[in-house]
Amino acid sequence: MVAVAFPVSREVAFDYLADPHNRPAWQSSLARVEDVDGEVRVGQTWVDVTSPGLRPLMETTELDRPRRWSERGTWRGFDAVLTLDFAETATGCDVAATMRVTGRGIAALPARVLSLVAPRAVRSDLRRAARVLGA
Repeated sequence: MVAVAFPVSREVAFDYLADPHNRPAWQSSLARVEDVDGEVRVGQTWVDVTSPGLRPLMETTELDRPRRWSERGTWRGFDAVLTLDFAETATGCDVAATMRVTGRGIAALPARVLSLVAPRAVRSDLRRAARVLGA
């Protein structure tokens, strides 16, 4: 788990991070999002178009505003689950992220490696989001 301090309320941070339209501004691996299915809700889907060209199908799997939000991404044997927990602080909020990457077949070993490096990337992306919201 990684945690990042945000200089805004948890409601503001939640609304920003849960909306797929905002992702390219703070998620370093994204070029854009496509095919966003309606409003933010459990079951909302979209496609992340990454800079390397990967196109995982994403889905919101949990939404408890402003406490918790989860997504699942799937792509060619890989599954990734990201959960964000939001806690109010005296100066804004803390966003704690947990991520799990799993793989089937030949994706199993690369998924284990991704699980080891993912926390660093998630922390960096959340820090970027905190700077965007603090500006």
